[in-house]
Amino acid sequence: MLTEILPFSFELSTTAIAGASLWSLALYLAFSPVSEWVTHQLDRWFNFAERSLYTSKTEYEQTRKARESQNAFYASLLSIVPFLAFGSLCNWGVELSLGRSWAISIGILACIGCGVYELGRRDGTSD
Repeated sequence: MLTEILPFSFELSTTAIAGASLWSLALYLAFSPVSEWVTHQLDRWFNFAERSLYTSKTEYEQTRKARESQNAFYASLLSIVPFLAFGSLCNWGVELSLGRSWAISIGILACIGCGVYELGRRDGTSD
């Protein structure tokens, strides 16, 4: 279907998609304060951009809570995009250095290691 719309064709390897997803999850867990900061900044920007669309303050205040919740949802969804980009780079680096067969294995190990790190980090900050 995409070949009918686009004048060129491209292939996405399933192992590349899986490896990039695993690496992005690992980076998202390892840098959770950064992901929270990105989410907060996107939420602020969405709220600011939406406020500029309204001319009346009363009209803006009527549906403010629902729109802010929707903007928080969109911000949380879009906050994964930088991690997908860096995860793709990490996966590409592992494929170049160790080979395609190691990309998913190292991605799984990175997810496990970063998950354990995040659990320890949260446990350490709860005291």
